[in-house]
Amino acid sequence: MENLQNKNLNEGEMTKQIEDKTAQLPSKVYLCAAITAMVGAAALKCVGHKHTALFVGQWVAPFLLFGIYNKIVKTQGHDKEDKN
Repeated sequence: MENLQNKNLNEGEMTKQIEDKTAQLPSKVYLCAAITAMVGAAALKCVGHKHTALFVGQWVAPFLLFGIYNKIVKTQGHDKEDKN
């Protein structure tokens, strides 16, 4: 276990590319997507589409998690280490 902690683990190129693309989006995009999913699920529930409303309502948590990931990438991502 100590060997893993002492090693300098670098991100792969694919991870760097994903982080570069996601860091370009403002965090507000993910928050708006989550709110839109909540409103959409409520509207679907009101018109009687119960199962579709549940499906759309489950999108809220992933959108919020993507927003958190986006914020972490912007503050603590590979680009911070590469610039130092």
